Amino acid sequence: MTGLAEDPLSTILRSKREATRFRCLVEIAEHQPAVRQLEVADVLGITPQAVSEYMRELVEDGMVASQGRGRYEVTREGIEWILSRAEQLEAYARHVRRDLIQQVSVWAAVAAEDLEEGEMVGVYMRGGLLYAGREPRSANGAVVRGARAGEDVGVTRLSGMIDHREGLVHVAKVPRVEKGGSRAVDLEALAALAAPAAVVAAVGIEARVALEKAGRSPDMFYGAREGVIEAAFHGLDCLLCCVDEEFTEFLKRLEDAGLTYRIHDLMNR
Repeated sequence: MTGLAEDPLSTILRSKREATRFRCLVEIAEHQPAVRQLEVADVLGITPQAVSEYMRELVEDGMVASQGRGRYEVTREGIEWILSRAEQLEAYARHVRRDLIQQVSVWAAVAAEDLEEGEMVGVYMRGGLLYAGREPRSANGAVVRGARAGEDVGVTRLSGMIDHREGLVHVAKVPRVEKGGSRAVDLEALAALAAPAAVVAAVGIEARVALEKAGRSPDMFYGAREGVIEAAFHGLDCLLCCVDEEFTEFLKRLEDAGLTYRIHDLMNR
């Protein structure tokens, strides 16, 4: 068996195949002796046939012993191989945490006031943007290079947690043109939703026209779904006016992103 690679980016990180072999071996070790290939396939996100092939190779390499009838055990050589790769991964993770994140990571922020190099500043979110100012905050760091108020400034050695909340997404349904389109929308209700929203977006011509009739041109039209999700992650409350056939799919994307949303049906009754 080969020794540990000196390069922290060892083969397990460079090769998808080696990474899968590692994970497959770990799954066998965790569930031995009765190993269900279908369950291993679900965990690894590959087909049962691929799992069977990996297991065959591991048996041939002497890392796994097959007892027949779906019974497998990791050999001593296999355990040593797992441990060596795990040590590589741990060493690399320590390198990233200690040598890179803490010392090299620089956060870009807007200077809330004139700042000098090396000055300790508080970092906070405002209006969807990251700011740095002299007032201590829940997250603090050091200025990399001096900047004037309103300029971009680099902050390093950040400690603490940035006080931040995600925005609320209002999703308003608009019917397709064959069902009335913008003419079937309660424009007063739409205007009331749009007024307090930091970001207003439209998906579909009918939605765009409805917003314009309600007195609010959309901030986003092309790439509106992605833009709204990004804005909400940065703490901005948003309104997405969406044609009905795109409605359900966008809700799924919000749920996958873990964002809070409210649904509004704007059909005139």
